[in-house]
Amino acid sequence: MDIKKDVQEQFGSNAASYVSSAIHKDGKDLLKMVEMAELNGQEVLLDIATGGGHTANAFAPLVKKVTAVDLTAEMLAAAEKFIIKNGHQNVEFVQGDAEQLPFTNESFDIVTCRIAPHHFPNVDLFIKEVYRVLKPGGQFLLDDNVVPETKEYDQFYNTIEKIRDYSHFRAWKKSEWIQKLEESGLEVFEWHRFEKTFRFESWCANMKLSETDKNHLTKFILESSDEIKNKFRILIQDEKIISFNGEAIILKALKRK
Repeated sequence: MDIKKDVQEQFGSNAASYVSSAIHKDGKDLLKMVEMAELNGQEVLLDIATGGGHTANAFAPLVKKVTAVDLTAEMLAAAEKFIIKNGHQNVEFVQGDAEQLPFTNESFDIVTCRIAPHHFPNVDLFIKEVYRVLKPGGQFLLDDNVVPETKEYDQFYNTIEKIRDYSHFRAWKKSEWIQKLEESGLEVFEWHRFEKTFRFESWCANMKLSETDKNHLTKFILESSDEIKNKFRILIQDEKIISFNGEAIILKALKRK
């Protein structure tokens, strides 16, 4: 099945859980994104793959206008409900594809994208589109899960994510993001790496994982090497997985004037 149809199906049926998800709603990374942005209050901002609308909601009171775009109609509806409830009237909601944005060249001062690119089947096209819609001197703020540079750890993390969420495409390495962005013509200005703790039960519940798939995922993790268990700080009690750690990157890149 087409990965984009997978994304629409998966997120369409889980829209409400993403609005209330603690990792998406309360993450300290969101505060860091806002802190990294250079703002004067007159910016026009595009939030790509807005999901539950948390990034658009955080920036709405700080900029002139926000356009929140998402591939999935149900996610957009959930985001709109959430943002309007918070009293923000300067947010527009548009259904669209991150790899083929429905906007003219050099339309935005800032582009944000948070916890989404690992779902994109062609991240190079996404970056090309970010560059295209940014004004000269514009800022791109990226926040996404990444994998360690070591191949074994890379494969483990991407495998468990794919088992949990069939719409997952790939979490990239930190080095891959920096290379891709610089090759696109954007200049990497600042980046931060941080750890994320995933509570196994809620992590599975967010995707409404079946018991069969959950048992398969549990077995796969329990049978992983000691090196992997140590690297990802996998906490196991009575043959049950309690939590594990992943990592993410927040990155700011600029489009040259």
